[in-house]
Amino acid sequence: MRWWWLSGVVLAVAIVRDSGVRGGEVTYDGRSLIIDGQRKILFSGSIHYPRSTPEMWPSLIAKAKEGGVDVIQTYVFWNLHEPKPGEYDFSGRNDLVGFVKEIQAQGLYVCLRIGPFIESEWTYGGFPFWLHDVPDIVYRSDNEPFKVFSARYILCVVPIMTSDICLNEIKVNENPCMGLDAALIAFFYMQNFTTKIVNMMKSEGLYASQGGPIILSQIENEYQNVEAAFLDKGPPYVLWAAKMAVELQTGVPWVMCKQADAPDPVINTCNGMRCGETFGGPNSPTKPSLWTENWTSFYQVYGGEPYIRSAEDIAFHVTLFIAKKGSYINYYMFHGGTNFGRTASAYVITGYYDQAPLDEYGLIRQPKWGHLKELHAAIKSCSTTILEGMQSNFSLGQLQQAYVFEEKGAGCAAFLVNNDQKNNATVEFRNITFELLPKSISILPDCENIIFNTAKVNPEGNEITRTSSLLFDDTDRWEAYTDVIPNFADTNLKSDTLLEHMNTTKDKSDYLWYTFSFQPNSSCTEPVLHVESLAHVASAFVNNKYAEKYAVILLTRCAILFFSGSAHGSKDAKGPFTMEAPIVLNDEMNNISILSTMVGLPVTQNLFFHASLKDSGAFLERRYAGLTRVEIRCAQQEIYNFTNNYEWGYQVGLSGENLNIYMREHLGNIEWNEVVSATDQPLAWFKIEFDAPKGNDPVVLNLSTMGKGEAWVNGQSIGRYWLSFLTSRGQPSQTMYHIPRAFLNTSGNLLVLLEESGGDPLHISVDTVSRTGLQERTSRYHPPQQFYAVQGPLLDNLTV
Repeated sequence: MRWWWLSGVVLAVAIVRDSGVRGGEVTYDGRSLIIDGQRKILFSGSIHYPRSTPEMWPSLIAKAKEGGVDVIQTYVFWNLHEPKPGEYDFSGRNDLVGFVKEIQAQGLYVCLRIGPFIESEWTYGGFPFWLHDVPDIVYRSDNEPFKVFSARYILCVVPIMTSDICLNEIKVNENPCMGLDAALIAFFYMQNFTTKIVNMMKSEGLYASQGGPIILSQIENEYQNVEAAFLDKGPPYVLWAAKMAVELQTGVPWVMCKQADAPDPVINTCNGMRCGETFGGPNSPTKPSLWTENWTSFYQVYGGEPYIRSAEDIAFHVTLFIAKKGSYINYYMFHGGTNFGRTASAYVITGYYDQAPLDEYGLIRQPKWGHLKELHAAIKSCSTTILEGMQSNFSLGQLQQAYVFEEKGAGCAAFLVNNDQKNNATVEFRNITFELLPKSISILPDCENIIFNTAKVNPEGNEITRTSSLLFDDTDRWEAYTDVIPNFADTNLKSDTLLEHMNTTKDKSDYLWYTFSFQPNSSCTEPVLHVESLAHVASAFVNNKYAEKYAVILLTRCAILFFSGSAHGSKDAKGPFTMEAPIVLNDEMNNISILSTMVGLPVTQNLFFHASLKDSGAFLERRYAGLTRVEIRCAQQEIYNFTNNYEWGYQVGLSGENLNIYMREHLGNIEWNEVVSATDQPLAWFKIEFDAPKGNDPVVLNLSTMGKGEAWVNGQSIGRYWLSFLTSRGQPSQTMYHIPRAFLNTSGNLLVLLEESGGDPLHISVDTVSRTGLQERTSRYHPPQQFYAVQGPLLDNLTV
């Protein structure tokens, strides 16, 4: 049985230009996707348009194509495209249509993962934070407010692709959420968005059914991970999401990843590192076996080591999936790119999936890229036999197996598997003796000759080479500004309780000042400021001075306990972190100012939810961040508790941030001062101008002597940095920060740094990077490497 997807429009076959992809009818059966009547084995690579620049897209796509990739897969980032209700942005790095057209021009297909929840280590899972303020909303549930806003969003995105729906002509009583109050639907937003997009893109049909490149779409994202948390509201939501998607009539199949009960005709797909071993298979014999996320590495967090997954291990599991009748494999990521600005989720570093076949800067990482290219060519050399032949499998030994595909009177292809991790295996197959390398699969496109073995790596490895171009060690060129520490009297927002961080900042800033005034009794000696927080970082200031630092750090069961003027949590912490700061108080009124900082959303420390749910988006709207307890404890066991029934003042953001002093046109909003020497001053802004390095190699900012903060080049944020949060090996998680050449002018580039904790800007540098081949390689054979920092099998239960 095959599913046939009809879009209500004339099916067309078109070539955009000579190198463009050929669009047409997309169907599927139990074996594979079928494009224009032909079954396909498809290799796909995830490249996310906002994690690079439009100037980088052609090269990234071309390198993916050269590596044997057929499809580019991307999420759609709702909070980028609608940062405020009814205000839309599809420009620059957000140019989704331009990205899809570039893929089409280079002859590749597209898998569009609309979500709208995407996770992807992207702040708030891709949701715009203004959803939080919709009354009674429960995200990703059988909840009318959420469904209305989700439906509105998807109905806005899909017209960009199909350009054949004009929603501004729909009347309220004809809306897709019949019976709901018109105000609840916020119909203006839907009409405004779709009208704008349809007017711009009406003639730009991009689904395959219209001659475009999009052959797959995804609704929701790994929902089964959290479905049980919603009790009886979960299953109806799955049905609603699938029904809504299918009724949009895009003309191509829809998928749900990690959703075993995906309703017909939506295809359930696998995510993980070992889908050839872990995937239970399609939930219907009429659906193909698809792998939407084969993790080529894993995302990295501040304080965490990089995850290294070898080319051999990736190739083994890809080949096993094909041998078990899989027909679509997407590498997540093929190029990870950069989390520019404040787009990374909680504790995630700025560089994303740098260990992918294309590194953060778009350079080819060998041998991973080349080994997979050879694998793709080997499988495609016998793809017709694999797709059309009858499969059989049988044992060749205790840990050895054969998967064979035969067409009657035609071809034969075989996969010989050795699951022994340490030893070679000698097997006999069809009266021929074969020597199989440990933990490997050999591909025989004619059932006689091995043309590829997953553990035999031919491409030579390469490594990153950094060339220093400019050292910023001249104090005369730097200028600095120390941010203003607000006191209680300076604040406009007051409350007699501790406010929740995210709901107060509305994600307009990472920073929220908590301030109060306090006059102690004369009996309070050796006072200590005790703070507990469910945000990510807290820094204390007493009477405008940074609280005294001590170098004593204790690890507790739940979090990190600091005896200093600043403290932070971690990705793995299951509760609030605690700061103990010895302070000096005046006999008169004292001003206490505590800076609460988020390093991305969602919040990972959470009192209300099990740790396994924290990244998958269950009850995201209920997440709590910010200070939870504030006390001053005296030596005589006297405790002043300011947590409840005490008046607090609040300021959202830092003064320099609110004045936009990272932009050239706003530099005059404050008075900049000379930098005499390296400083430990917290909350300091630094600026300098520099010329772009010559050549075309990628440019990076080496921030190895800084602490924590954010960097801007010509007004564009290149992301957060956190060098002071060290790994278990005593190293920063990331020291080099990508400056896309598109951000740079030939000369006179403005660099602005916000340093929170006291770093040294006089020893940072602008460098260029390239990749060079390794001079020595001891062996062409390496057994598959399962893990470096985290064991591979554990990762199949995680979410990205």
